[in-house]
Amino acid sequence: MSAPGYPSPHQGPGSYSTAPYPVPHGGYGDPNHAPPLVDFHMGYNHKQLHPGQPVMHQPVPMPEYGVPQMGPGYGGPMPGPEFGAPHSGPPAAISPAPAAVVPVGVPPGLEYLTQIDQLLIHQKVELLEVFIGFETNNQYEIKNSLGQKIYKAKEKNDCCTRNCCGALRSFDMKIKDNMDREVIRLIRPFRCASCWCPCCLQELEVQAPPGTTIGYVSQDWNPCVPKFSIKGANTETVMKLEGPCFACNCCGDVNFELTGEDGSKPIGRISKQWGGLIKEVFTDTDNFGIQFPMDLDVKMKAVLMGACFLIDFMFFEKD
Repeated sequence: MSAPGYPSPHQGPGSYSTAPYPVPHGGYGDPNHAPPLVDFHMGYNHKQLHPGQPVMHQPVPMPEYGVPQMGPGYGGPMPGPEFGAPHSGPPAAISPAPAAVVPVGVPPGLEYLTQIDQLLIHQKVELLEVFIGFETNNQYEIKNSLGQKIYKAKEKNDCCTRNCCGALRSFDMKIKDNMDREVIRLIRPFRCASCWCPCCLQELEVQAPPGTTIGYVSQDWNPCVPKFSIKGANTETVMKLEGPCFACNCCGDVNFELTGEDGSKPIGRISKQWGGLIKEVFTDTDNFGIQFPMDLDVKMKAVLMGACFLIDFMFFEKD
């Protein structure tokens, strides 16, 4: 009997639904390798698409103008009519290329998110931090379940803020696609980290494209358990996120469970991977996994990426 998949708490523009399927158990694997990573045993199927749904791919560089197109065997230019061949009539009209089908309401650059239900986020190792402890801008690679890079993220702020404010620091983070185009911007203001100060809770704004707010991640006050609200552009609560009482990964993963607006039924999670004793002790590089329903609004998928970065800074960034 197949395990039921998580239902979607919110269906919006640019979202699709698909039937769940069983996924074998296992670990996330090394993000630097390409084999499938299958710890997300939530029952989602990123291979099956809704009938009629276009297959969206990350944009790739197009051939330069004037470069001859290659023939079927890729051994040379496409052959043309031979010299002296009889004229077969007027040249056929060139039909225009079909327009790319883009789901309605999907911000530019986020089309690929409509067909996946999980993401891997791998923080890059900064040698300057490892050897002398000098805090540098965090950099991340965002990959699909096959370990293929689909986005890259880089923190942007000044040296004084990074080294004086530590994990509490404010930042702007730019997320770019494989064409080096900024598709998402994350904005985190400076806030107090004390659980006893409900007036200064953490918050992060998500923009896609930059300048257009699509949602927020807001910390909910709780003296014992880390809780967050995933909100839309009008600050309406769409989902809830709740972590363990002690958010530390001592030889194991740390899971932040994602639920619907009422907080009752789980629909996904954000997981901090255990990276090994040496890596955890001597570096602050982290690996995360994000799971969500396939038919979740693509904007909320982007907001969950922002939630993952906020969790990293709050609980796993070493001062």
